[in-house]
Parts: sequence; structure tokens; C-alpha cells
Amino acid sequence: MIDLEILELQSPAAIQMKIAGNIRRLRKRRRISQQKLAALSGVSFASIRRFEKQGDISLSSLAKIALALEVEQEMAGLFSDVPYLSIDEVLHEPK
Repeated sequence: MIDLEILELQSPAAIQMKIAGNIRRLRKRRRISQQKLAALSGVSFASIRRFEKQGDISLSSLAKIALALEVEQEMAGLFSDVPYLSIDEVLHEPK
């Protein structure tokens, strides 16, 4: 069976919007307004609003938001547990 979520994430814009939605849900779960997140992170309110609406943000600003939301370990762990695509990749992995 085909995973529809994977098919939906086949463009950079879709991935950016998925991350923005995850951050927005976490922010709301923690009952933090966009204005408060701006103050906590040092990222402008306009940038946070644009990120949540359009998925557009710099990596530096995303890291600041992650720190403010106390999810820096999750962000730092991106791409750390990626499965191998082939046996050749396993055999030629740098040590």
C-alpha cells in the first residue's frame, strides 16, 4: 500500500508546510502566541507569521524557534537515523 503522506511531501514547499504545521501545533499546544514565541526566540513576529502561513523561514530562525519551544534535540536529530537505500550504501559508508 502506498503511503499517501509520503506522496504529499514530494516537493520542497510541501515539506516546508508540513514542518510549519508541526511547529504551529506545538506552539498552540504549549499555549504560546506568535507574539510570545517571537519574544522568546528573537525571531520577528512577521517571520513567525510568514513561516506558519507559507512555510518560509531561514534555518537559523527555525533553530531559534526550536530552542524557544525546547525541541532543539529533535531538530538537531534531523537526518541522523536515515535508513540505507541500498547494500552499496552500507558497504561504502564512511567510517
